[in-house]
Amino acid sequence: MCGIAGAVGVGPIDLPVAATMSDTLTHRGPDDSGAWFSDDRRVALLHRRLSIVDLSPLGHQPMEAVSGRYMLVYNGEIYDHLAIRAELEAGGTAPAWRGHSDTETLLAAIEAWGVRRALERATGMFAIALWDRRDGSLTLARDRFGEKPLYYGWAGGMFAFASELGAIRALPGFDNPVDRSALSSLLSRTYIPCPQSIYQGIFKLPPATMVTFAPGAVAQSRTEPFAEGLHDGVTLASYWSYRDIVRGGVSDPYASEGEAIEAVEAALSTAVAGQAIADVPVGAFLSGGFDSSTVVALYQAAAHGKIRTFSIGFEEAGFDEAVYAREVARHFGTEHHEMYVGAADAIAVIPRLPTMYGEPFADSSALPTHLVSAFARKHVTVALSGDGGDELFGGYNRYLHAPRLWRALAPLPHPLRRLVAGAGAQLPDAAWNALGGIAARKRRPPFFGGKVRKALRTAADARGLDDVFASLLDEWHLAATPVLDTDGRRRPPLDLDIPEASDAVRMMYADATSYMPDDILAKVDRAAMAVSLETRVPFLDHHVAAAAARVPIDQKIVGNSTKHVLRQVLYRHAPREMFERPKAGFAMPVGQWLRGPLRDWAEDLLDPVRMRQEGYLDPAPIQLRWQRHLAGTAEDTPALWAVLMFQAWLRQGSAAPGSA
Repeated sequence: MCGIAGAVGVGPIDLPVAATMSDTLTHRGPDDSGAWFSDDRRVALLHRRLSIVDLSPLGHQPMEAVSGRYMLVYNGEIYDHLAIRAELEAGGTAPAWRGHSDTETLLAAIEAWGVRRALERATGMFAIALWDRRDGSLTLARDRFGEKPLYYGWAGGMFAFASELGAIRALPGFDNPVDRSALSSLLSRTYIPCPQSIYQGIFKLPPATMVTFAPGAVAQSRTEPFAEGLHDGVTLASYWSYRDIVRGGVSDPYASEGEAIEAVEAALSTAVAGQAIADVPVGAFLSGGFDSSTVVALYQAAAHGKIRTFSIGFEEAGFDEAVYAREVARHFGTEHHEMYVGAADAIAVIPRLPTMYGEPFADSSALPTHLVSAFARKHVTVALSGDGGDELFGGYNRYLHAPRLWRALAPLPHPLRRLVAGAGAQLPDAAWNALGGIAARKRRPPFFGGKVRKALRTAADARGLDDVFASLLDEWHLAATPVLDTDGRRRPPLDLDIPEASDAVRMMYADATSYMPDDILAKVDRAAMAVSLETRVPFLDHHVAAAAARVPIDQKIVGNSTKHVLRQVLYRHAPREMFERPKAGFAMPVGQWLRGPLRDWAEDLLDPVRMRQEGYLDPAPIQLRWQRHLAGTAEDTPALWAVLMFQAWLRQGSAAPGSA
């Protein structure tokens, strides 16, 4: 795990500029740093290293290919790199190995097979930048699901790329204005979806994608992202398609539940065992839920001794999951570490969030994710996580409830549907929360009442399930965006375009290609790398994803039970009684804190006079939600937190001068 950056200029790149770019990424790679410049110093490749595999200087980057043709900087891990080495050796195309790093393996595979085939062959997480010294081209690439970040674009009169926006902002003369369309997306979804970034002219490279710039192609700056294909010397191409994987799974499902359970456990066991290999201490996050517990179960089964597990608990009533994690750890016999945190601990992290994420990011679970990462880093350098299980195996409640809601309302004549849905939408959040608590028997899902009311308002005039689903993910659905001067632009549409699949599968696909990389994986990567902790996600091994795609939806969601097949895998290793409780997520009582210890902080950021002066947001609809939240008549935490994270980012000077 590392941080990478680089630039291509119209003239020589100053050494201090390159050093400053690299220094912004020190937290991603505190163990070593490296820089390479072309002979004319117009090209710079920069690297910060967190040593995980081959701790010797032989793993140093930027790394030159044996032939001298390529220079590579790379962030991530290729878990099967030893198998790739063996394949190269068997084919007679292996170089004389200098060390045992996966970087050297990746370079050799690129030399032997080309970039595309090397990426198709690799199992891992990565963001790479490859300079071809022979033809003067630059290739950027990102892993299949987007575990590792990669920004690129034009700023300060040059083309640049980096693991984090801070490195690009370090360029002299950086003055890219805020992208108001991206800001609108942030307020709607609480994250900025790929390929947008908060800045005009700076983009996120989509997952499973490679972009190659022919000589001279970076000289022409752009304000809009590239589409697939060849455009003015720039080629954007996907080397892997999750859509194809899902379609293949739908057309060729497992014949029985038993076959599905065997296949999923085999694929996930292989992934966990492979990702547990490192030359530094490794552990695992453990919340006590299905996903992290399954990873821990398979990790402990493959280990020769006790594995290390880490969890945090919250002092606030109703938010403490540590007791469940402790029970799971005791069952599997792990070396368990836990820490309890309170409001003061989480609030202390808030001022760091704008710098940590580089752009405004509004998933409030970033707070506990950073706290558990900092705690784990005291003991290990690598941590396995259970992320990805919900999107691949049908874990979110919306996969269960949204299709049912639409099936119930769709047959009704439009006037009657408007009447029924409209009446339900008039019930206050508290009433729906009470009903949700009864249905869940123990505890309702977070923000249940607000989500139901929003879905009902949408269903009144919806044309299909797609509209209902989109409403659940849009905090300003059916309301005008508070972002000023957006020219009517809103968030990019969700991709549910798999017509042969069930509604739930289509929703899972949309989440896996947007919410997961741009929210969940971004959250974990920045929160962990801020303390130099590498995180690994076994569920996102593409072999596991392929196995999950072949599990029929009626084996993922059975009655009111989500992730059914995954549960059966876990029940082979632990009693089901240990896990029979409502899905909780990794939440903190931010809504309560906004009415209490965070109120003064929030009031300052939401000051209407200053907001008008800044010129980005209309304070009127925001104040309406804020007062409603303070009064307890509505639960508007996600929408308000998105505004607050933008305002905090703005106040820290992250917007370029004159952006308004």
